[in-house]
Amino acid sequence: MTKPEASCRSCGNSKLEMVLSLGVTPLANSLLTQDDLAKPEPSFPLDLAFCPTCSLVQITETVPPETLFRDYLYFSSFSDAMKRHAEAITRRLIDSLHLGPHSLAVEAASNDGYLLQYYLQAGVPVLGIEPALNIAKVAEERGVKTLAEFFNESLAVKLRQEGVRADVFHANNVLAHVADLNGFVAGIHTLLADDGVAVIEAPYVMEMIERCEFDTIYHEHLCYFSLTALQALFSRHQLEIQDVERLPIHGGSIRVFLKQRAAVQPTPAVAQLLEQEAHLGADKLGFYSGFADQVVQVKESLCRLIADLKGKGARIAAYGAAAKGSTLLNYCGIGRESLDFVVDRSTYKQGRYMPGIHLPILPPAKLLEAMPEYTLLLTWNFAEEILAQQAEYRQRGGHFIVPVPVPKVV
Repeated sequence: MTKPEASCRSCGNSKLEMVLSLGVTPLANSLLTQDDLAKPEPSFPLDLAFCPTCSLVQITETVPPETLFRDYLYFSSFSDAMKRHAEAITRRLIDSLHLGPHSLAVEAASNDGYLLQYYLQAGVPVLGIEPALNIAKVAEERGVKTLAEFFNESLAVKLRQEGVRADVFHANNVLAHVADLNGFVAGIHTLLADDGVAVIEAPYVMEMIERCEFDTIYHEHLCYFSLTALQALFSRHQLEIQDVERLPIHGGSIRVFLKQRAAVQPTPAVAQLLEQEAHLGADKLGFYSGFADQVVQVKESLCRLIADLKGKGARIAAYGAAAKGSTLLNYCGIGRESLDFVVDRSTYKQGRYMPGIHLPILPPAKLLEAMPEYTLLLTWNFAEEILAQQAEYRQRGGHFIVPVPVPKVV
């Protein structure tokens, strides 16, 4: 059973303002087996709302975390860009914080150890916390010590009682997935060493709105953060934002550096971004009010483009069995009548089927074998990496369709 939120996940305000409805959709990462195709497929409302009290943008439905994350098929190590991104920040923090054999690097939602492995290589002890049992096992096999648990305040208290304190604490692309935001952030405060640094990355809501990245909305992504909303959340738990950076990854993300309140001296970048958000109106419903109309325009344009190509006899595939792809295809109603198959590099996804639309997921080599004239790029956030990998397909005359912010053929 899901639970509709009657109040804000951060501040508890009971009067949320509706921004967008994407209808009733299946769980975006629940890829199907052959046997699943004949079974009823659970689907849930996917509605986006704004909190006028603390500025947090959030969906209104909560699917139990045990349903979403205990068996998970997203392995970060299949993306070269993700590994490069992780290596860069770990090397930087090792140098700037002077981390060594007596330090501890902790990551919540540590996945398959894609980030913590770089600390290990430098001789820094690590602890991963990853609720997906299948992924935690892979991390352990790599030598990354991993607890197969959800990170929360009670786990943080338990670890601290055992003498565990984090000199650096990572939470990359997980805060948006957390139903109990306050419990998660309280856990960071509890586990972080007095002079430690927490590094949080999350998709940036300002980019999502301005670039019409509506397909990043799905049931795992409960929240969509501005710095304004993050500041209200963190300060409630005696954590202060020391620095902030904007990153291009995942279609536009924000990275914040946190310290315990008494230790912090914010950089000018924090005040500057807060001021910029205030100028744009991130704390007002008006900034988000036109989003729904933009989304409808993208849907209509993409459906028209694909219909035109099919009308000319073109064959079309898709690249990337990602959650954002599931949202886009199900909301736009693009399925087997338009697309022949989906390809993905992850061997864990190959042989399964996309939620809702039931397209088969095959290895990327299928593009060269079948040579569809067009491929819809569902994982547009890794466009540069994928276009480079598919150079031969493009040289042979294949084209990619990039769906957002405006559908175009490249």
